[in-house]
Amino acid sequence: MRPAHPLPELWLRGVAANPAAPTDVLLRLLDPAARDVWPVLCEQRALPADFVEAALVHHDRAVRRAVARNRHVPVAQRGRLVHDPDSLVRCALAAGPRPQLGDVEPLPDDVLVTFLTALNDDPNRLVTAQEIRDDLQFSGQIPQAFLRRLPEHQAPELRIHATRYWLWLTPEQREALLTDPDPEVRQAAHGNSRVLDPDAMAADLGEPNSHHRSLLLTSYAVAPAVAERCLAEGRDLWALAHNPYTPAQAVSRLAHSPDPKVRERVAARADLSSELLAELAGDPDSTVRSRAHLQGLPRTWPQRNAIDRIIGRSAERLGYLGEAIVEPDTSWFEACARSGHPLLRRVAATFHRLPEDHVARLSEDEDEGVRILLACNHPLAPPHLVLNAFLAAPPQRAYLRTLPRLPRTGLAHLLGHADPEVRALAAADQTLPEPPLALLADGDERVRREAAANPLLPHDLLEDLLDRAETAEGAAANPAQPAPRLHELLDRSGLP
Repeated sequence: MRPAHPLPELWLRGVAANPAAPTDVLLRLLDPAARDVWPVLCEQRALPADFVEAALVHHDRAVRRAVARNRHVPVAQRGRLVHDPDSLVRCALAAGPRPQLGDVEPLPDDVLVTFLTALNDDPNRLVTAQEIRDDLQFSGQIPQAFLRRLPEHQAPELRIHATRYWLWLTPEQREALLTDPDPEVRQAAHGNSRVLDPDAMAADLGEPNSHHRSLLLTSYAVAPAVAERCLAEGRDLWALAHNPYTPAQAVSRLAHSPDPKVRERVAARADLSSELLAELAGDPDSTVRSRAHLQGLPRTWPQRNAIDRIIGRSAERLGYLGEAIVEPDTSWFEACARSGHPLLRRVAATFHRLPEDHVARLSEDEDEGVRILLACNHPLAPPHLVLNAFLAAPPQRAYLRTLPRLPRTGLAHLLGHADPEVRALAAADQTLPEPPLALLADGDERVRREAAANPLLPHDLLEDLLDRAETAEGAAANPAQPAPRLHELLDRSGLP
């Protein structure tokens, strides 16, 4: 058990987390004396709309930053912080909810446009507009549909931003950006077009073993002379084998590399001839053979990439994957769902638009990894599957708790589970046949907290639990606590 904390500290944390606490109670917690509970209050829980309105204009930026990161606050409210005078608050909004668990609600278009067109007009700001854009880029708050509209956007700043996705643009979009009426757009387009210029790549290659060199050789156009030099030196061969733009002659030589990891990369390529694929299918290394046999021809690069996201990693570590920038057609994922190979069925299970009939089939799949990935990735995964994934994949539990499909009732059979995280989930079940009294003395504080917060507890016992350090926080968070009692706890904690 943890060392006992002062009861007022525990009461404040509990009241801050209490889902039934009215706005007037929550507003008292915005006093500086309760600063330690602001992360619980403003960042980690759902909040009444009127409380959010007050928090958005609070004088302390710590409150506004916490609200900016709250996944439960609708983006229509959080998004207004794009105009906050403090750059750290805007940065928190751009970086998105934390921890980053699964999908987050995309920011509205007008908020995204404001971020992507902002200028560094304040020399005293702690974070630059470009640094904020960099955080936004990796936040998951920019929907793919918005990115696809960038090349034709009326704002030149956004067309400039579109040039960063040069590899994913269509030839028509690239040509339009290269001939854009705005000179800065044309300049950005010409700069980014170098990724498909083999001569430019050769000039930009850089020193051996550098990150920049590895990036170029893995993803960008490869000059034949560069490939020849790498082959002669026996350097960067895996990167060349992975790169879609590696010349065909070099690919053929890479297929005979003494390194099986290089041959495996070749076996995964989308541009293989049937002869070379057949040769790799008979490779002496089992990993190379497996990858060659996994998928026949024809193939596409997005299909290769979709498989790469799955292969070599356990389902319980993978969990939720999200949408790729360029995805294969739905029909390919459907074919994967029907495959006899469990790895391809795992790929299908990560596709969140997989049709319902395939979801029903994969829900009964004999491979546990398929079932876990389906539970983590598909909105139609049945609740029992999500609960089973919660039991089988501990690394995914924080994410699975965010899903409305995770059962919160009917969990009495889990009250005696060996895992405290599972007992804690069961202890919060408000439909238990009787209050979870035994769990109030559990050896794990999470279990005690959830048990003490269960509104099934008798009122007189709840009063007693408030005065015990082991259960005070959970009891203060119990939604059965009446508002006057919550105010009394704040009074006793010294809040004005």
